[in-house]
Amino acid sequence: MSRPLRVVAAADKFRGTATAAEVVAAVALGAERAGATCATLALADGGEGLLDVLGGANRTTVVTGPLGDDVRASWRLSQGTAVIEMAQASGLALAGGADGNDPIAASTEGTGELITAALDAGATRIIVGAGGSATTDGGLGAVRAVVAPHRLRRVQLQVACDVRTRFVDAAPVFAPQKGASPAQVELLRRRLDRLVQVYRETYGVDVGDIDGAGAAGGLAGGLLALGAELVSGFDLVAEHGELPELIADADLVVTGEGYLDAQSFEGKVVGGVAAIAAEHGVPVLVIAGDADADVIAAHPALRVVSLVARAGDEKARTRTCELIAEVVAEVAAATSPRSR
Repeated sequence: MSRPLRVVAAADKFRGTATAAEVVAAVALGAERAGATCATLALADGGEGLLDVLGGANRTTVVTGPLGDDVRASWRLSQGTAVIEMAQASGLALAGGADGNDPIAASTEGTGELITAALDAGATRIIVGAGGSATTDGGLGAVRAVVAPHRLRRVQLQVACDVRTRFVDAAPVFAPQKGASPAQVELLRRRLDRLVQVYRETYGVDVGDIDGAGAAGGLAGGLLALGAELVSGFDLVAEHGELPELIADADLVVTGEGYLDAQSFEGKVVGGVAAIAAEHGVPVLVIAGDADADVIAAHPALRVVSLVARAGDEKARTRTCELIAEVVAEVAAATSPRSR
């Protein structure tokens, strides 16, 4: 008698429709319908959702929001490790989206205040998720808000990034998404260019030529100047959840995100999961809310299912988890366990 199919669910959120935890739960439901077993691991790549997948918030601190108003920011402290999601303090959603944001004034001050709170609480390791920001201030607000930054020398400060964008490039690459006009983009670019010199002169760190320093509008570069280490958000979460070990023992890996495009394979969850699965010869099913046809064609080794293509835009948005379970049940039922 053959053993049950072993499925690993390792997926990111579908932004606006399902959290990563909801997605992997839907995968597990579909696997169960097909008589398979399923190990689940909700993932993030350093942006929004990092806090949840690393254990969830257990503290709340009132800090300065991106446009100066007080906000209640959730964060986590456990066994000396603090997890901070900059979007909780300086996120675009807090500014009312691109239409409500002031891309010139938006500041990372609140993120610096959270770092100070973590230091005050005795954290010995601080992880800052860089993503979902309203800001392109080069992290200057955060740098100025860290009280007694010399205390950071005694802790491990890590910035979890999901992009390789360099510091000054954060303006043209990301500021338009935050409501900046072309003239404002140029102003922000010049401001970041000047900050490279400021950080070099003040902290002896040249942030200008470092991949990833432009994450979260340059927040990563600002914290780098304070002694932070830039790390792959995906790698951080994958190691935390022992993802390579799970995949090595699997017959099928299911991953996914809201929209599959070329960036999905540049430091993001889908590309990271696919790379680990390829190392172990495990087939991969990618379920996306929607997907770029050219990207699908460029990755023939992956089985990609677009929920929009399968069921239409409305159902893909309103019945996301139901559709994910249906797809997984169908594919798992047609997949045989690997020979060992």
